[in-house]
Amino acid sequence: MNALQPREVGLIAATLALAADQGSKLFMLYGLGFAQMGAGENVPVLPFFNLVMVWNPGISYGLFPASGRLGAFLLIGLSVAAVAVLSWLLWRATSRSLAIGYGLIIGGALGNNLVDRVIYGKVADFFHFYGFGYDWYVFNIADLAITLGAMAIIYDVVKPETPPEPGP
Repeated sequence: MNALQPREVGLIAATLALAADQGSKLFMLYGLGFAQMGAGENVPVLPFFNLVMVWNPGISYGLFPASGRLGAFLLIGLSVAAVAVLSWLLWRATSRSLAIGYGLIIGGALGNNLVDRVIYGKVADFFHFYGFGYDWYVFNIADLAITLGAMAIIYDVVKPETPPEPGP
C-alpha cells in the first residue's frame, strides 16, 4: 500500500478540522442549548475554564470585526480568497507538516469564516480560559485549528533538514 501524499494528508486535516468545528458548534448551540443563551452568558466548568456564548462579528480571535451585510460579504470574500491561496499551497506542499498546517488553516477558515458567516452572519465562539492574571479570548475549534496550522507551518520552516538515509 502506498503512503499518503502530503496533499492527501492536508486534505484529511482540512476535512477533520471543518467537521470537528461544525460538529462542536452544532452540539454547543443546539445540543446544549447555547443558541438560546444571551451573549456573554457562561457555564463554569473548571476554575480556569468556562463555556460562554459569544457571537464574533470578526475573524479569528475577534480580529477585524465587520458589521452589516457588506462587512460580512467582505469577510466571506476574504475567506474564499485565503482558502484558494492556501489550497494552491497545499497542492504544492512537499512535507507532511506543511500540508497539515495548510489543511488545518483551510478547515478552520472554512468553518469559522465561511460556513458560520453564511449560516449565522457571524462566528459562534464558546471556549474561555482564564486565571493567574490571564484572560484568553473566547474561541472555537476552528480558531484552534488555525493556530495549530500556523504552528505546523512554522515548525516546517524551522525544523532541521534530515539527511537522506544511506542506501543498502
